[in-house]
Order: sequence, then C-alpha cells, then structure tokens
Amino acid sequence: MAARWQAFLPSLPALQWGRHYDRSTLSRDLLAASIVTVMLIPQSLAYALLAGLPPQAGLYASVAPLLLYALLGSSRVLAVGPVAVVSLMTAAAIGTHAAPGSEHYWAVAITLAFMSGAMLLLMGVLRLGFLANFLSHPVIAGFISASALLIAVSQLKTLLGVSAHGENFVALVLSLAQQVPAIHGLSLAVGGTVLVFLLWVRKGLKPLLQRMGMTAHSADMLAKAGPVAAIALSTALAWFFQWQNQGLKIVGDVPGGLPPLTLPLWDTALWKSLAMPALLISVVGFVESVSVGQTLAAKRRQRIEPDQELLALGASNIAASLSGGFPVTGGFARSVVNFDAGAQTPAAGVFTAVGITLATLWLTPALYYLPQATLAATIVVAVLSLVDVDIFRRTWAYSKADFSAALATLAVTLGSGVETGLVTGVAVSLALYLLRTSRPHIAQVGQVQGTEHFRNVRRHDVITHARVIGLRVDENLYFANCRALEDRINREVAQHASLAHLVLQCSAINHIDASALESLEAIAARLQEAGIALHLSEVKGPVMDRLRGTHFLQSLPGKVYMSQFQAMEDLLQPGPH
Repeated sequence: MAARWQAFLPSLPALQWGRHYDRSTLSRDLLAASIVTVMLIPQSLAYALLAGLPPQAGLYASVAPLLLYALLGSSRVLAVGPVAVVSLMTAAAIGTHAAPGSEHYWAVAITLAFMSGAMLLLMGVLRLGFLANFLSHPVIAGFISASALLIAVSQLKTLLGVSAHGENFVALVLSLAQQVPAIHGLSLAVGGTVLVFLLWVRKGLKPLLQRMGMTAHSADMLAKAGPVAAIALSTALAWFFQWQNQGLKIVGDVPGGLPPLTLPLWDTALWKSLAMPALLISVVGFVESVSVGQTLAAKRRQRIEPDQELLALGASNIAASLSGGFPVTGGFARSVVNFDAGAQTPAAGVFTAVGITLATLWLTPALYYLPQATLAATIVVAVLSLVDVDIFRRTWAYSKADFSAALATLAVTLGSGVETGLVTGVAVSLALYLLRTSRPHIAQVGQVQGTEHFRNVRRHDVITHARVIGLRVDENLYFANCRALEDRINREVAQHASLAHLVLQCSAINHIDASALESLEAIAARLQEAGIALHLSEVKGPVMDRLRGTHFLQSLPGKVYMSQFQAMEDLLQPGPH
C-alpha cells in the first residue's frame, strides 16, 4: 500500500505546477482570483436558488470544491462551482423527494452531490473517461439549449412577481400566460431593468469603455463585472425605498459563517431513486468541464487528462456534499474569466475559495435586501448565451442524422424534462449510428490507369476485369452489418457469370467481431462451392493479429495480399491460382 501511494503522489498535478510557483505567478493568480470571486458570488447565490436551495448553499458549494480541484485537477484555469445546467438537473432530480427550500430538500441535494462525486471517482479509478464520447456534440448542444430555455422560462415567474408551475416547458409557458393579469409591477420594473442593463453590458459596455481610452482587456474584465454592479445598485435601492413592503421579494436573511460539516442521507431507497439522476449529472458535468478545460488548455499549448479530471471532479463533489453544497462542475463563464484575467495555476482557485469564505463570513448581511428579481435576471442573461441556434442549421446542412439527434434531445428535454431528454439524445444517436453502420458503404474498385491506386468504379474512370472483382468495405464488420456484406457479394456473383476471384479490400476495416467472422467463413465456403476464390487485401495489423489462428484464415481458399495492386497483378496472371 505504501508503495502505491509513493507512486501516486508524484503524479499529483498540484505537485507538478507547485514546483515552479514564483512571485510573478502568485501576483497573476491573485488578480484572477479577485475578479472571479466578484463574479462567482452573485452566480453562486443565483444558481442555489435555481436548484431550489437557500442562497448560502451556493456560497458553500464554491469553497471546498475549489480547494480539492486545485489539488487534483489537471487544468490550470478551470473554475469549479455551481453551474446553471447542473443546478437545473439537481432541482429536477430532487423535486419529487421534498419541498424546495426545506431542510430535507437540502439534505437530498447533499446526498446527490455525494453520489455524483462517488460515481465520478469510481469512473476515474476505472479510467472510464471515454464514456463521455457517447454524448455527441449535437446531443450536448441540443440538451444545453433546451435546458437554458427551461431555466430562462422558470425564472420569468420571479421576474414578473407571479406564481407559476409546470413540469415542462409548455406547461410553464401556459401557467405564466394565465398569470399575466397578476403581474407585479415593481418586480417587473426591477427585473426588467436589470435584464436590459445586463444585456447591454454584454454587448455595449466594452466598446464604450474602449472609446473612453480603456484597454480591450481592462474593458472586457470590467464588463464581466456588470452583474455585481446590478446587484449592488438594486440592493441599495431596495433598502432605501423598502421595496419589500411593496411586495417585492428579497433574498432575506443569509446566514453567515463557515460552511458547515454535513453528511449525506444513508437511505437505500433514496439512493436507488437518485442513482440515474446522479449518473446523468456526473456525465453532463464531466463533459462540460472537459470541453471547457480542453479549449482553454489548447490556447496555452497545455493539455488536460480526462481520467484525472474525473478524480478531481469526484473529489470536488464529495467535498461539496460534506460542506453543505450541491453538485458542481467546471463552469464555462467563470473559467473563461479566470483565463482572461491571467490565472496561471489552480492556486487561483484556492484564492477564490478564500475570497468566497470571507464573503460568507462578512458580506452576507449586505445581501438581505437583494431583490430575487435581480438574481432571476442574472440567471436569464447567463443561460441565454448557452442557446446554440446555429447548431441546428449546421447539422441540417451537413448531417440529417445529427440534426435528428439534436432536435430529439431539444424536444424531449422541453417536453418531458432534462433526464428523459438526455437519455433520448443518447439513444437516438446510438440508434442512428447502428442504422448507418448496418448499411455500410461497399464499393467495387478498379485500377486507375497508370497507377497502383484503386478507386470506386462509380466515381472514377478505372480498369476492371470480369474474372476478378475487388470490393472495398468502408466500415468495421460486426453483427449488424455482416448480412449486408453477404447480400452485396451474392449480388456481384449473380451479375458476373465469369467471376473466378473476389478480393475483399480491407483498408477501411479496423475491427471484425465474432459474428462477422462467422459470416466471412460462410461467404468463403459458398464462394468456393461456386468455383470462386475469396481473397483479402490490405488487412491492417491489429485485424490480422486477431485473424491469425482462426479457422477462417486457415481454411481460406484464397490468399491475403499486402495491397490491392498486388492482388490484381497476381490473380490476372495466366495459370492456376
């Protein structure tokens, strides 16, 4: 056991970047941390409310996870904490177990974070980072776009000061439409003003500051602090005019102090019901985190380790569960701000955690008069940037299958919820993949005159021979498509009465499963009975390694050639073959 730990410790990412930490790096990390802290405070409060939790839970979820990620994470700039989509998935997962805002609801959220962390740790130990590949980009884009729309619509009730409920997008919209006569004017005025201001800040403040002589980098950083200015001003106005007495909902008392020590609920029935939501939250959080981390790492010619990220995110979620938090992952917006602000190492996350801790200790009284409509507007503006409308146009033009997967994910997520939508997207993607690969592209190939190259007879002017036919299979051979290969070969045999040799060009085949191997044996036997020899060409090394010693290769009536050119040159020579 001791030897195992000695081998593990040198590989800790923190020890790698920590060896070269100097004063210059410290100053850059401190600057980035101060900017991210200012941004993270309102985000943490807003995403906790989105998850149905007290606002302080968002602050708690932004401390311990940052510390654990700094120790274990492989990304230098990823900022871990509550994010919009995971907060929505958290609310959807635990909404049926307890009333939002109750103590039991919070306890279930803590349990969900613990389960998610345990699953991520297990996947990291088993090196299962590749599982995220089952979520294609169109599916993720459709899912995140639908989730963003759900989040935005769910926040409209707070912006309008009405009570609206619904289990899906359509139900929410209908409920909101019925509440139009009951709109609270002050809530709409505050929320609407903040919404317009934040939208303007995103597009108009940076150019204005640059025209005033500020550098592009400084103007960009100041523009990203727009939500803080909106929160400070609306809170001050709500206090001065006592708007809560006029029906405006405010955050109210936010308990101060250090994050508490909490434990998950040890309820077997609860764990069973939360297993699937916890798995989906883990996978979505991991995919989002790795996508952001890889994008930012590439800009500095760095790299991240997906399996190490599983361990880091798993530890971060368990840390969140032990400190009163809820599921967390690497956030896109704050990670980009961290990167742009010049963060050099994950130590910036440690300094951010210190800043959040100080805010939790000393600044929570200042949040008492913060209008909930302001936080709702902050969430709406943040999630609208996640809606990727262009993905549907691009996939429609390039791949109808990917478009179908993205559209199905979007529609089902809006109609039935986030969990069902994500599962549907994965299922549709896999079904379309099986459908496509079950009908592999099989081309008859001929020789390009004057060369050793062989190309599709339908696309090129090539030389063919009636006695020897070459077929190229542009797909791996497995149980779902071996019947298609048999049908194509039978058709070629029926159409060419003088056929004596059939060469299967395997240049695009990377794998042959047991079902396909049996099918090849049957094909070779039937061809031999018809007086036709089956040959192989351009078989890749790993495929040949598996074929060696098989009955198929031992009983193959034909030969295995290094290239299609060698096969044709040999088989077209006069004499027996």
